[in-house]
Amino acid sequence: MDSDSNRDLPQSSPLWRAPGTGPALDVLGVTHIYKAMASDTGDQFSIWESIVPPGTGAPAHTHTREDEAFYVLSGEVLIEVEGSAGPLRLGPGGFLFGPRNRRHGYRNTGTVPARLLVFAMPGAGLDRMFTAFDAAGKGSAQIPAFDTIAAIAEQYGVVVHPPAG
Repeated sequence: MDSDSNRDLPQSSPLWRAPGTGPALDVLGVTHIYKAMASDTGDQFSIWESIVPPGTGAPAHTHTREDEAFYVLSGEVLIEVEGSAGPLRLGPGGFLFGPRNRRHGYRNTGTVPARLLVFAMPGAGLDRMFTAFDAAGKGSAQIPAFDTIAAIAEQYGVVVHPPAG
């Protein structure tokens, strides 16, 4: 490897977080506990633990700028992803790579909270979008209206699809 190969890479510092620690956001009823935000990784990726209560999840949406990967730590989620034959039921140890420009969404259909480890590459836009969702929900016991969610997401290159029906 020549000395020019690292010339354009940002200099990042090592990062360590204890279990259950890290910046936390309420993203439409799902808690995100960040292990690393894009700002911690030179904007290369973000990684967070999602704690998904029963009956909640992420509405169908399409990223235009990020790829996402999901690893189920505990519980069970039903994931719909464009290009699969049908919904995928993932339990502990289950994994899904969701490339950008593929519609996807998930829901915890179980009776206990599910815990997912979610990676976003590059991630900075999603970090900012999730922070905006958290702010929009502050002071309210309810999730913001669909139009509000869609308008916030659009600013970050994400299309939130209306619920079917």
